[in-house]
Amino acid sequence: MALILPVQGVSPVIGSNSFVAENSTIVGDVVIGENCSVWFNTVIRGDVNFIRIGNNSNIQDGAVIHGTYKNASTTIGSNVSVGHRAIVHGCTLKDYVLIGMGAIIMDHAVVEEFCIVAAGSVILENTVCESGYLYAGVPARKIKALTEEQVALVKRLPGNYIMYSGWFTKEAPI
Repeated sequence: MALILPVQGVSPVIGSNSFVAENSTIVGDVVIGENCSVWFNTVIRGDVNFIRIGNNSNIQDGAVIHGTYKNASTTIGSNVSVGHRAIVHGCTLKDYVLIGMGAIIMDHAVVEEFCIVAAGSVILENTVCESGYLYAGVPARKIKALTEEQVALVKRLPGNYIMYSGWFTKEAPI
């Protein structure tokens, strides 16, 4: 069973039809929307500031979601895919964002709608990633406008993860 704990009297709230892997950790002031998935070994730590995650978003294996005490909360929009082992810290991810595997998003950064942050990239503090672009590198920079295929991927992934999470529920077909 997942480790879901209150911090200073505030307990996480997890929306309906959301999947939380049994070895994930969710603590404190965290609100997760409907039809979300929190995958294996993920940590969502709302102990020092709040975390909000919209509907249909997926936080993949080993990701860490956190903030900075009294300074930077974390807001993740709807239809967002946070890749394996990514770190999302004290920032804002708007709707329809794809954060690649192992990417790091730092305090007060804003990733606007329909952005992709490439695997292994680092979005520095206070960076604003403009809607419709791919960002990559260390530190990340705007590389190119998203193709139609990349936009379709960003739109398709949340639905895929809703399907995958269904494989772990009692109602899932064999």
